[in-house]
Amino acid sequence: MRREFSRIVRIVGFVAVALTVIGFMAACAKPVSKDYAIVFKNTGNPYGDKQMSGFKAGIEEQGFKAILQAPAQPTAEAQIQIIESLISQKVAAICIVGNDFDALQPVLTKAKTAGIKVFSLDSAVNPASRLTHVNQADSAKIGSTLVEAAFDMSGGAGDIAILSATSQASNQNLWIDYMKKDLQDPKYAKLNLVKIAYGDDIRDKSVSEAEGLLQSFPKLKVIIAPTTVGIAAAGKVLTDKKLQGKVFLTGLGLPSEMATYIENGACPYMFLWNPIDVGYLGAYTGTALVKGTITGAVGDKFKAGRLGDYTITKAADGGTEVLLGPPFKFDKTNIEDWKTVY
Repeated sequence: MRREFSRIVRIVGFVAVALTVIGFMAACAKPVSKDYAIVFKNTGNPYGDKQMSGFKAGIEEQGFKAILQAPAQPTAEAQIQIIESLISQKVAAICIVGNDFDALQPVLTKAKTAGIKVFSLDSAVNPASRLTHVNQADSAKIGSTLVEAAFDMSGGAGDIAILSATSQASNQNLWIDYMKKDLQDPKYAKLNLVKIAYGDDIRDKSVSEAEGLLQSFPKLKVIIAPTTVGIAAAGKVLTDKKLQGKVFLTGLGLPSEMATYIENGACPYMFLWNPIDVGYLGAYTGTALVKGTITGAVGDKFKAGRLGDYTITKAADGGTEVLLGPPFKFDKTNIEDWKTVY
């Protein structure tokens, strides 16, 4: 009886010690980070500002903290420095708007190894570097929409040019690839793509590149600018040179920046999505990844606040993505309603 009592006492003692150790470890353990970071391409970009504001709103309404970061220059090297800092801060997730498809892979892999949920938004990174990607719209649809616009504005024939952002921007390059494919269609046989220029999403350089296109190709009929900085710069150049009705402009632009050029005829119409919604969808994608609601696999479903339900699908680059929705057309009939929205 005494032996049995002693054995029970020892067991109780062991349990008490174990519970004390567990309690001590729990007290010392750091809580899971509530910080969610987005790294945009560069500062001074109105589109990026809107996108980050949407991300911030989506994160904060869920009770977490949003960290908004962007380098001064749109380079992978500059983003790498920011990501290294975020890894040190042990954030819960990093939403990257990539300046380069492949160059960010080592540092993003490092972040994933550290337990940070990594996904891209707007401008994708290599599928090996991310869990999923938040895409504005179907990339092939964007490409075909812009080529059809150029066809319409040119009357079906003539020289056209593309004014892009940086030569490394994965979203720009993917849209341009689809545009090139569409231009091989016999329907567009009389459209001649004379040049793809890069303004690096810097206003002054984009203005200079637009001016260069006009000087180098005097018969130019249409400029396609699939970047908000580039299209606004081209709109200014065409307006300053009074080329409305002679050279046409289309692409992807912010209504607030493009209203003047749509109203004066420099840009008959253009397209975009709401960058605030893109960032907002990114916020909910990030929290769903951290909570484990989704893993980034095809078929995963989650609810994105006021935007509703979304399903992860296969992306053209071999990874997965979440699509916000189709591009929206802005022209003289609706620009007045939208120019004060974003």
